[in-house]
Amino acid sequence: MSTDNQTTPIEDGEADAESNPEIDTAELQALRERVEEVEESLAEADLGDDQKKMTIVATQGSFDMAYPPLILASTAAAFGWEVVVFHTFWGLDILHEEKSKDLKLSAVGNPNMPVPNAVAALPGMDTMATKMMQKKIDDNGTATIEELIDLSLESGVDLQACQMTIELMDYDEDDFHDGVTTGVGAATALQHMAESDIQLLV
Repeated sequence: MSTDNQTTPIEDGEADAESNPEIDTAELQALRERVEEVEESLAEADLGDDQKKMTIVATQGSFDMAYPPLILASTAAAFGWEVVVFHTFWGLDILHEEKSKDLKLSAVGNPNMPVPNAVAALPGMDTMATKMMQKKIDDNGTATIEELIDLSLESGVDLQACQMTIELMDYDEDDFHDGVTTGVGAATALQHMAESDIQLLV
């Protein structure tokens, strides 16, 4: 049986409204708009169910180790993922407004440094290695740590600061970049990990 001539109830109602002045066309239009709103809400709910989640635990606060969690987080957020980065112990310095500007790259024990550990341990080597890396980043046009923090926050990444570590390091909640979530405990972080599709320890 052909369905070419079938119409929806709303379309039938509009046809009736034209032939029957007792039917309010304004009410029909309002009903159509309401149906569209419900359909949009259901579509958004379906998308929400499919949204991936990722939790990153950042434990290291050196210059080079600040990049991986921020790059991964901002990239995942760009794909529409729900992302949490839980910063604990030295990783907390990445979010500290002052300390994040002075993170160092450790030359000792770094297999990619073109000098032996005996030389890398000399005073000033960490500073020199950090300046060399900063120059390479500038020459390459790579985003700075501060820019990646801003990008992550703008993308909806939840950058969290471990409350226990804040107290341990004697930091103040006002010491961190604007937008950072403070006062987060390990239990909250574990709950998000349990709900996440991907968990990373950096």
